[in-house]
Amino acid sequence: MQPEIPIEERLRISEIYASIQGESQFAGLPCVFVRLTGCNLRCTWCDSEFTFTGGDHRSIDDVVQAALAYGIEVVEVTGGEPLAQRQALPLMERLLQGGATVLLETSGSIDISTVPAPVHVIMDLKPPDSGESEKNLWSNLAHLRPHHEVKFVLASRGDYEWARGVVRAHEWACSLLFSPVWGGVEPKDLVDWILEDKLPVRFQLQLHKVIWPADERGV
Repeated sequence: MQPEIPIEERLRISEIYASIQGESQFAGLPCVFVRLTGCNLRCTWCDSEFTFTGGDHRSIDDVVQAALAYGIEVVEVTGGEPLAQRQALPLMERLLQGGATVLLETSGSIDISTVPAPVHVIMDLKPPDSGESEKNLWSNLAHLRPHHEVKFVLASRGDYEWARGVVRAHEWACSLLFSPVWGGVEPKDLVDWILEDKLPVRFQLQLHKVIWPADERGV
């Protein structure tokens, strides 16, 4: 019988796998994904609804060992919403201690101020068509660092105009990324809008959905 994992060491994990980074400034690099279970949001275009429930309870050390065993430098902690589990913070600390370059994919609805400083935070800001724009925690903007990134996933022209207004309303200490919802906004249209408005943002596609079927897991 397996010993019970102390609650302060216990994570609920949906999957751990190796692929390429599909988004962010790390796009195209080999990456291990540690996907935590559970999310406090229900975005209309969510592509990982399977993470809302289920998952396996594993110890932090077991998860770190499994992630580092791939021998890949970049490790992304994602979800769901990983910060919904408080044990995600010591998980990232131990991955850093193990020599990994750690990325955190987070919705922007939970405080990022306690995330370990070396972690590369990739934080969403949710536009209106996500159905969750009221959950944006705007105080997070004060905690952004130069090595962080803010991502806007856009489903319509209205979402783009909202994001354009946010970009212009704030001083940014980090890179800004604009992505079309897969199967929603036409990528060319989004590129045209960015060029027309001369926005200082980086356009990106989800590379993994170009390479593999859009709904395939473990990639």
